[in-house]
Amino acid sequence: MIETMTHKITLLPGDGIGPEVANAATQIVEASGVSVEWEVIAAPLEGGKRVGEFPRERAVESVRRTHVALKGPMATAVAEGPPSINVALRKELDLYANLRPVRNVAGVSSRWSGVDLVIVRENTEDLYAGLEHTVVPGVVESLKIITDHASTRIARFAFEYARKNGRKKIHAIHKANIMKLSDGLFLSSIRAVAGKFPEIEYRELIVDNACMQLVMNPAQFDVLLLPNLYGDVVSDLAAGLVGGLGVVPSGNIGDVAALFEAVHGTAPDIVGKGIANPTAIVMSAAMMLNYLNESEASQRILGALDKVYREGKHTTRDVGGSGTTQEFTQAVIASMGGLT
Repeated sequence: MIETMTHKITLLPGDGIGPEVANAATQIVEASGVSVEWEVIAAPLEGGKRVGEFPRERAVESVRRTHVALKGPMATAVAEGPPSINVALRKELDLYANLRPVRNVAGVSSRWSGVDLVIVRENTEDLYAGLEHTVVPGVVESLKIITDHASTRIARFAFEYARKNGRKKIHAIHKANIMKLSDGLFLSSIRAVAGKFPEIEYRELIVDNACMQLVMNPAQFDVLLLPNLYGDVVSDLAAGLVGGLGVVPSGNIGDVAALFEAVHGTAPDIVGKGIANPTAIVMSAAMMLNYLNESEASQRILGALDKVYREGKHTTRDVGGSGTTQEFTQAVIASMGGLT
């Protein structure tokens, strides 16, 4: 008799609809046959809104012990308030690679079919270093930090990912025609790594042209490798090609830990109504299981999601259905039972 391994996983439910979609994801993960012990680190909430500080230190300590986390969406105030918790977790845990596969979902309306690309975004520096200050009243300076160390390791991650997953082409996205030193260093670091992977076609594209090319013909792309800020913008653009952030997963991966999350908003207008779509965090949970070498369970979840979307009977209203969060969740679980 083979003993089943129990995975200890940190669960960060998040704000707004976060706890609702996170609950759906944990039900589906457990129904996939994987044994999980969840360590829940929750923010104090009232009506989905945070009413106290998020216990960041506890969260970081937990992930350092479990080495893996699943996270719901968390709100970040615009132009005021404390720094982003999302960015802080990535930096403190050194989760330097943001990985976002982007594929069409059956039954979800989009402008393009056949989209199958992967965004690899450097996750720790660039303008996200948060080094900014007021020079004089009315003048603010922000520092863009690019290092050979960070650029080389994200390039190595991208090329190794491509090799392992049968990807054939990588585009490095940059603005080195203007930022010749910073983005120039990003490119020179990648070129040094690219030479060690001769089987993978390597190209470079200026970021504004890349955005245009994506909306004109996304099928030409396979893996896109970007510094932090461009990666943030382009990954959302790419999600828009297949129906939006609600139907794409995301993983933040480092050398010793990883955090998988839904990157859509907290949707305060539908909190507590039971109609939130948990697809993004369920897809992210499937990525997490693959990371934990539970590939059969991961594929079981993705296959069940595909079946539910193709049937269209229990999808949520944001994708044209009328199902509730729990109806959708139970349909995915039932579909897993019918997969072999």
